[in-house]
Amino acid sequence: MELPLLLLLLLPIMAHSLTQEGLYLQQAKQTLEDPYGSLSNWNPRDQTPCNWSGITCTTTNSVTSVDLTDMNLSGPFPSILCRLPNLIHISLSSNYINSSLSDTSLSGCDSLQNLDLSLNSLIGFLPKSLSSIPSLRYVDFSGNNFTGEIPDSYGLFPKIETLSLLNNLLNHTISAVLGNLSSLKVLNLSYNPFLPGPIPPSIWNLTNLERLWLSGCNLVGSIPPEIGNLKRLINLDVSNNGLTGSIPDSMRWLESVIQIELFNNSLGGTLPTGMGKLAKLRRFDASMNGLVGGIPEDLCGLPLESLNLYTNNLEGPIPEAIAESPNLNELKLFGNRLTGKIPSKLGKVSPLVTLDLSVNQLSGELPPEICGGGSLQELLLIQNSLSGPLPEGLGRCLTLTRVRLVHNSFSGSVPDGVWGLPQVYLLELSMNSFVGSISPAISGALNLSKLELSGNGFTGPIPPEIGRLERLYEFSAADNRLSGPIPAELGCLGGLGILDLHNNSLNGEILKDIKSWGKLTELNLAMNGLMGPIPPEIGDLPVLNYLDLSANRLTGEIPSELQNLKLSIFNLSNNQLSGKLPPLYNKQMYKDSFLGNPGLCGDLHGLCSPGSSLGGSKNGNFNGVHFSIFILSGFILVVGVGWFGWRYRRFKNAKQGIDRSKWILTSFHKLGFSEYEILDSLDEENVIGSGANGKVYKVVLSNGDAVAVKKLWGTSKKGTLEEGEAEVDRRMSGDDEFEAEVTTLGKIRHKNIVKLWCCCAHRECKLLVYEYMPNGSLGDFLHSRKGGLLDWPTRYRIALDAAEGLSYLHHDCVPSIVHRDVKSNNILLDAELGARVADFGVAKVVDVAGKGPKSMSVIAGSCGYIAPEYAYTLRVTEKSDVYSFGVVLLELVTGKPSVDPEFGEKDLVKWVCSVLEQKGEEEHVVDPKLDLICYREEIYRVLNIGLLCASTLPINRPSMRRVVKMLVEVAREPLKAKNERKDGKLSPYYYEDVSSDQGSIV
Repeated sequence: MELPLLLLLLLPIMAHSLTQEGLYLQQAKQTLEDPYGSLSNWNPRDQTPCNWSGITCTTTNSVTSVDLTDMNLSGPFPSILCRLPNLIHISLSSNYINSSLSDTSLSGCDSLQNLDLSLNSLIGFLPKSLSSIPSLRYVDFSGNNFTGEIPDSYGLFPKIETLSLLNNLLNHTISAVLGNLSSLKVLNLSYNPFLPGPIPPSIWNLTNLERLWLSGCNLVGSIPPEIGNLKRLINLDVSNNGLTGSIPDSMRWLESVIQIELFNNSLGGTLPTGMGKLAKLRRFDASMNGLVGGIPEDLCGLPLESLNLYTNNLEGPIPEAIAESPNLNELKLFGNRLTGKIPSKLGKVSPLVTLDLSVNQLSGELPPEICGGGSLQELLLIQNSLSGPLPEGLGRCLTLTRVRLVHNSFSGSVPDGVWGLPQVYLLELSMNSFVGSISPAISGALNLSKLELSGNGFTGPIPPEIGRLERLYEFSAADNRLSGPIPAELGCLGGLGILDLHNNSLNGEILKDIKSWGKLTELNLAMNGLMGPIPPEIGDLPVLNYLDLSANRLTGEIPSELQNLKLSIFNLSNNQLSGKLPPLYNKQMYKDSFLGNPGLCGDLHGLCSPGSSLGGSKNGNFNGVHFSIFILSGFILVVGVGWFGWRYRRFKNAKQGIDRSKWILTSFHKLGFSEYEILDSLDEENVIGSGANGKVYKVVLSNGDAVAVKKLWGTSKKGTLEEGEAEVDRRMSGDDEFEAEVTTLGKIRHKNIVKLWCCCAHRECKLLVYEYMPNGSLGDFLHSRKGGLLDWPTRYRIALDAAEGLSYLHHDCVPSIVHRDVKSNNILLDAELGARVADFGVAKVVDVAGKGPKSMSVIAGSCGYIAPEYAYTLRVTEKSDVYSFGVVLLELVTGKPSVDPEFGEKDLVKWVCSVLEQKGEEEHVVDPKLDLICYREEIYRVLNIGLLCASTLPINRPSMRRVVKMLVEVAREPLKAKNERKDGKLSPYYYEDVSSDQGSIV
């Protein structure tokens, strides 16, 4: 490549100050785009480049290393670097190098020992010229988009020490890679969609191998006995493949091995005997296979750090020897058929961090020193036959974060220390035989998010100290014998989302001071002895959709404020309520909600007893007088309210009339209304939502149509961010930017994007007038009790509608538009539950003329939906929207929100992956309200697409155009579930060729 004209002109001047190697580096800089100025100190006036960022030199000022890792560079690979005569190390990892590597790209790099181009956007074939570099020791092309075959000439690398091709898209077998690599120490070909085939036999001749990583390579067949030849092997990973047969006995000859990963294959048979010979083995994982038989005693006798054998068919006892390991920090044996007792000394000498023995047939008591090492964080023993009391020592285990003992036969009182564990966020004791009271010591559990006590024999009052648990989201203590009143302190829990205390012996009145319950979605106090009236304050709970107060002794009238609620479950039956039904509920569909209240009257057939009426009396004249007074008072009230409303309307119109001339209307469609009709309807009673930028109003026009009006604050007025969102300064930066952006969005014409009718601009605020979506947002609909109304065909149609809308933004708009805040709350539903993408408050137009992806001036997005690359690049591309849409697909499949206390520290993507890793079957993450019998294949395929869209690496995510095509194919093609990985990182069966936007099914 010739020097750019500018460098040629400056060469006579620069030659006096900069070495020839510096000139080469300057030319390399010219080929790269550097949006963040990472190479700003590459000053051509310096005498030597040795002080430049990423440059290392010898004592004679000759460049030996160019390390530009994670500098947000984009552009083609700078081949000029190979002119540096003493260069031994090149690293351009974690950038956006976006070209192919030709066979001449590395010509001249004769001294190169280390080449790291991982985590870029490289395409095409791997260069055959690598074979001409005799001193090459380390090659890492991971996380790119290479295609084609590894050239046969790679077998000519006699001195290569590391070959890492992690995550590349190489559609071929791997046997051609090996050849004469007799000195190979590390071979990493993980997560490549090779053609199905066995482990290449030539691997067993690589006797100097120390690390062999073949995870996710589509391997089939058995593990041959020749594996015992690799005496120097330290790390063996053949997980996530389709390997069958048994684990060979020859594996015991791997005398140097420290870690063996065999999980998620189809291996059968028993675990081999003689594994006690592996004196250095510390980590062994053969989970998610079909292993049978028992757990070998000699394997458990090793000083293991981690033993994972979950989701197999193992049976028999857990060997006592496992308790003697001084290093054991992880033991996961769940999902087998293990019997007998938990080893009595387990945890006494081991620094256990995670213990999961769930879904077995274990019996006996919990070992008294299960937390003897003082490190235990997760104790999961769900669905066994364990019995006896909890050991007192468990209450001194201050490191515990998750305790799940559901579905056992534990008995006795729960130790005070367990109630007050300071780090626990999940405490599940349901479906046991615990007795005693909830200790006031629970005030110490300040991190507690979910407290589940249902189905026990707990007695006594609910301690008021529970009101100190500010992070508590769910309190379920149904089916116990709790008594006394509901403590007033519960009303102070602002984060409470679920309160289920049904079937106890609670008495007193229902709390009235519950203004803090702004997040409460479920309130179930049925089958108690509660008395008094129903508090009207319940009607002010903004997101409550499950209300069950049945089978109590409640009296008085049903508050009319309950009509404010949008309830999917509503039950006030079997109380002592009286009076008339609120008009909203005076319908036959609600009859069952009021049965068993003799004092209730209404027009519902079968609800009131014959002849009963409100205010019935023997003195008819007395009633007539009172009735007349009531009618007269009502008339006066109506006239007074009407007069006041008329005066207020005149005042409001007069005030607005002063400023009407200052409003500027910009329409994007032919309008059947004026801006004044909108301005006259912006009353507080019409508010249907609010957010960081202002409020949203529902305005019913004079022609009967409805529109949604978003009122945005002006640039001088700061709003507060919605809780749960990671948005920074979403306000418009100025009037010019607002007008330009709204004009662009106003040109959008697509059936799956909410129509923007017009914009009204004013100095103090701006109005965006959209078409009205009567069913609200997908998030509100899906994650409320109404979620049951969304069957799978409806959810599938919503997914396809939203995908088509985003595909239009990315591929059909000129220039392209990145939404930047895709989430279920920004997907709105029309009257037929069709989906439209909405809320472009942070959308950005993509500069297609640029050479690479642009960074945005602010971070935007919502927790649980933000693509991982935001954290280290602050760069927004269409692939960021694809990640967020993948989360939406997972929401549709699982029925769960993007973040939830149930997930702990995880978001929805990580939760799905971890559940699939632990349990291995997709049905464990599917919303139980969905019909798996009829739609299993379609649901699983959409789950796959969601996980593919939510891939950690942007390059592995398909384009939205490709997502639409995959969703269309969902209903047509059979599920290939068994060919896909089962560990939560499901093998994407569909990959995108970024050069042509064509995909291929693997």
